[in-house]
Amino acid sequence: MRIYIYGGGEKLVGKSGVGQAIRHQRECLRRSGVPTTDRWTADAAAIHVNTILPDSVLAALGAKLRRRKVVWYGHSTMEDFRSSFKGSNALAPLFKRWITFCYGLGDVVLTPTEYSRKLLEGYGLKKPVYSISNGVDTEFFKPDSAARSALRARYGLGEEEKVVVSVGHMIARKGLPEFLELARNVPEAKFLWFGWTNPKLIPQEIVRDMENAPENVIFPGFVGREELREAYQGADVFAFLSHEETEGIVVLEALACGVPTVLRDIPVYGGWLEHGKNVYKAPSESAFQEIVSGLLNHSLPDLTAAGRAAAESRSLEQVGRRLKAIYLEQRVLPPLPAALPQTLAFPADARSLNSPRP
Repeated sequence: MRIYIYGGGEKLVGKSGVGQAIRHQRECLRRSGVPTTDRWTADAAAIHVNTILPDSVLAALGAKLRRRKVVWYGHSTMEDFRSSFKGSNALAPLFKRWITFCYGLGDVVLTPTEYSRKLLEGYGLKKPVYSISNGVDTEFFKPDSAARSALRARYGLGEEEKVVVSVGHMIARKGLPEFLELARNVPEAKFLWFGWTNPKLIPQEIVRDMENAPENVIFPGFVGREELREAYQGADVFAFLSHEETEGIVVLEALACGVPTVLRDIPVYGGWLEHGKNVYKAPSESAFQEIVSGLLNHSLPDLTAAGRAAAESRSLEQVGRRLKAIYLEQRVLPPLPAALPQTLAFPADARSLNSPRP
């Protein structure tokens, strides 16, 4: 049986975390032995929906007419919609009602963390809600000491210059204004913000902040996976100042690449990322400055090995196994055949023909 990964709206979200999550789901299922398809097929057991556009609602209703399961991934919450694009704060209550309706069409709702699961359950959803990471490709995102020189050469920086990177949409929720202020207060380092947002959606105050950015800030825009990996690998610090997340795929990518990481101390990281163990958490802007400076001058302990281990616990293989288990539990996939009774088992010499070698 296959899982239909619905691709409607994927072009619109391709440069966002949702687009990355869709790609991860295909790979997670492949690695766990579950075939996928990009259209309805006779053996498609369920549809997997990631976006909240009107076409996704139609796709879910079409699945119900076919008597197929609907698995809806709850990437968005009202909380992370606020302080994003133009008019988002005024529209937030309506957005909550809309996503509650969408997610309610799912037979199963998946969301990246326990934090976002509790938020969605608080919306009154009646269907089962599971937390499951978006995952990270730890085979692709991994440390590489050669990237340090490559990153600096790419952006015309000196070999010894310190580099702080961040990744995200150019919006207030992602902490862009605070990132720019951090750069002003740490003039000895270069600050690179990777990401792109449609200029029509960027609030005017963010446009002004970017126009008045200090000289030690560079905006490379949206870059491909290889260039982004190089940025993580070659940076001295990854600083993620986001005020609200459902997980943060870029955090997993940075940890997997072994870059010292400082995050805003917000609830979403509770229970899986610990201050002073695998990341540093900053409760205030002054704390961000203190921690970034400490990481740049190496006065703080190196937590990168523990950070890499945290990323590995959410690798695509790990996520694929959990996803498959949820599907079986909720009967999205048919139950696996029971093991043969001992009396019907093949003789030992026959079993050995197909058994993996030790």
